[in-house]
This record gives sequence, C-alpha cells and structure tokens, in this order.
Amino acid sequence: MQKFIFTKDYKNNEALRKSFFELATDTFGLSFENWYQKGFWSERYIPFSFVEGDKIIANVSVNILELIMNGERKKAIQIGTVMTHPEYQRRGLSANLMNKVLEEYENKYDFMYLFANNTVLDFYPKFGFKAVEEHLFSMDFIPSQYEHKGIRKLNVSQADDLRLIHKFASERMPVSQRLGTDYTQGILMYYCLNVFSDDIYYLENENVIAIYKKENNHMDIFDIINTKEVKIHDILAKIAGRDTEKITFHFTPDYKGIDIESNTFHGGLFVRTNGENLYPVHVKHPITSIA
Repeated sequence: MQKFIFTKDYKNNEALRKSFFELATDTFGLSFENWYQKGFWSERYIPFSFVEGDKIIANVSVNILELIMNGERKKAIQIGTVMTHPEYQRRGLSANLMNKVLEEYENKYDFMYLFANNTVLDFYPKFGFKAVEEHLFSMDFIPSQYEHKGIRKLNVSQADDLRLIHKFASERMPVSQRLGTDYTQGILMYYCLNVFSDDIYYLENENVIAIYKKENNHMDIFDIINTKEVKIHDILAKIAGRDTEKITFHFTPDYKGIDIESNTFHGGLFVRTNGENLYPVHVKHPITSIA
C-alpha cells in the first residue's frame, strides 16, 4: 500500500477540516460546516484519517459516549463517517483506519458499535463486530383529552431558540433507562440543524422539547428531551392531536402507563463487545444519537 500520512483530531486545521467536510458531503450528503461553526464539534468527536497533502482521502470517525443499559452506565465508542475518496478505494485504507481505532481504544470501552449501510455488511464482521437486531416500538393512540396550547415551534435559525435546544441537549436525562445515551449532545445538535430542523417543538408548561412529525393518522416521535421526569400522557395529549391513531417511537420507550408493541427492525447495527458485556435485546438505539 502506498504510504499516506495518518492524522486525527484535526478540527482546528482549516485545510484538513474543510477537506473532511467536502468528502463527507460527496460521500453521504452530510453537511458539517454549520454544525462546526455553531460550536457543536466537541472533543468527543475524533476523525481518524489518511491525508495526501491537504486532502483527506479516507476516514473513520470515533464518537466517545456512554450507553445507559437497564439503568447502568457503560463506556461506549460509536464509529461513524467511514468513507474513502473514490480515487483511493480498494487500497485497504478503511481497514487500516479501523485497526488504528481498535488499537487506540483497546480495553477502553464496554461496547463499540456502528450503523452500516447495505453495501458494507460484510466488512465489519472482519473486525469482531456482530450484527444486532433492533425493535421498533409503537402504540395505538386514543386521545382522552387534547390541549394544544403552550406549544412553540422552535427555529434553529434563531439564536435564542438554538441556545434553548443546546441547553436542553446538554442537561437532558437519557431518553430511556432501558437503552439510552449520554454525552451525545453534539450528535443531537447535528440532527437538529440538518435532519429535523422543521420538527422541533417546545412544550412550555412541561418544559420539554419534543421532536416529531405527523402525517395523516400517524405520528413519529424521534426524541423527547427533558431535564426532569415527565408524564408521557400529558405530552402525548398535547402533541398527538385529535386525528392521531398510531404513534411510533424511534427510541426505546420505558414510560409508565402506556401499552406498546414492537416489531423487529434491521437498521444496520453492528456491535463489538469487550469482556463479558452483553448488548440488550428488544431495544431500539435512539435515532438522534446515531452517528
């Protein structure tokens, strides 16, 4: 293999950072510039890259976080933004970078995991990752009361609203004790800026931010961001609406007093465990902390 220069954690190097952003845009359609400029790239997001000159040609990114599993905290590393410039593919660069990540974090995590697309499902088992089945949770909804007052749609282009979202993201409780995440506010802010910017609402009386979409009689709830315990019935009564018949949660709901059902879901999750740790079954990783 041709000798390329290895570099990591270069967010303060303007040339390399911009090259990284360009490769991410060309490969996945991701837009990191605004996320970086707003100050949401923290020390917990670390790209491992090969560089030629000032050009990033291959990358594997590390996200350092914690998983909450059945109320217990676990050290975790989530891999993301695995990409190689088309002119440099089939040279083993991604495999080389994966090995560097594994070497760097050996015995420093309980779980290492990632979400793979269908084109690379055979790649990650070579490094000790195993495919894990998830479940998607939903419930039938019959509104017993409906009070739509006190809901304000947030605008990420407004500085005050963005500060409010970031404050909640930084102080939030994990969305679930069965399977939640912590130290993932950087990932959440990316979703708020680039994925769900039109779907973020502040419930003033409950002091909760909810991220959701409604279409016809169905509602998808992507996140409920709270800093204190919440009563889910009060939240649903406000956001669901009179015509909502079914609600899907894109995380593992562990709220009291609701009847949920689940279906198997294949989202490309691969997990590498350290020691005797076991990844929980019958859960869904929160969508707003998928890197």
